[in-house]
Amino acid sequence: MDFAEVIGQHEMIERLRGLADENRLPHAMMLCGPDGCGKMALAISLAKYILNKGSYQVKGISHPDLHFTFPTIKLSKWNSEYKPISDDFIEQWNEMLAEGPYFSLAQWMEAMKAERQQAVITVGEANELIKRLMMKSNQGGWKISIIWLPERMNIECANKMLKLIEEPPTQTLFILVCREPENLLETIRSRVQRFDVKPIALEDIQQALIQKRGLEQQDAERVARLCNGNWLTALEELNAANENQTFFQSFVDLMRRAYLKDVKDLKRWSENSSAMGREEQKRMLTYFLRMTREAFMYNFRQPELNYMTDNEEQFCKKFARFVNEGNVLGFQELYQTAIRDIGQNANAKMVFFDITMKVAVLLHTT
Repeated sequence: MDFAEVIGQHEMIERLRGLADENRLPHAMMLCGPDGCGKMALAISLAKYILNKGSYQVKGISHPDLHFTFPTIKLSKWNSEYKPISDDFIEQWNEMLAEGPYFSLAQWMEAMKAERQQAVITVGEANELIKRLMMKSNQGGWKISIIWLPERMNIECANKMLKLIEEPPTQTLFILVCREPENLLETIRSRVQRFDVKPIALEDIQQALIQKRGLEQQDAERVARLCNGNWLTALEELNAANENQTFFQSFVDLMRRAYLKDVKDLKRWSENSSAMGREEQKRMLTYFLRMTREAFMYNFRQPELNYMTDNEEQFCKKFARFVNEGNVLGFQELYQTAIRDIGQNANAKMVFFDITMKVAVLLHTT
């Protein structure tokens, strides 16, 4: 992966390359942006660009002075005192990166074969990274630490990382790749230079779909418009069996049962939803948020405001009138609160049954 392989992001590429050429890169930087915008692609490309200035050329993603830190889970075979580190899952990580630098937390969880655990970066990883970075550079140049999803650091880890960033070893560059910077310690945010990566331009998505995936112009335009600057969404749309189809059916089932106020069916729906893994539950609720927005905007009868598949649009033709000014904020608050509660390990059965009851009320609110 180098800058030529990054999809779009031309301005950011020129900015990062220019800072590197002029030796003006901050020792700690954070690339922030939504899923699918290419944050990790930019981070890896920048790291390789810097390291390739030395005598040892980077092949693939392998280099003795390039270190990756990422969220992990705790396996049942480990004792209660063990703190997982990235190296415990380095084989799965390398396999995923070999497929390309565009991936989601959901894909990483699947690669680790996580079930209901939540992935975090532990203090064990912080201790391991400190030891590695305190050593002399293998090639006598830069040591680069790419930290994917630093907002997943637990508090003990974050405090150690803060000290490391405040007092970095010589010629060490930290590249934080962050999706939710508001969840990162404010003291860390204040000590890194932030670079906001925008969603990929529609034209760049179109060209990538044509060149990399062989789509015809018309199909590429439709998918590019639908994915809203997210390359991962574009790839999902090319997969007929993508997760969103399951979420769409679950959304439709909930709305129909809630409209009929069928408590027995709603209880069954909530039990099925609570049986999912927590990360999948949060992704489904995020999808529900999007569908609520799409249904509300559909009422304005301005097609350019909507980003839906054919199935979603067909459903919204009849459903949209039930999402109005009187309840749209209630729906959004309901799903956002549920996402937060699930993330804080609340009882999933209670969370989803509460959703069913409140949806039943909101659907009849005007």
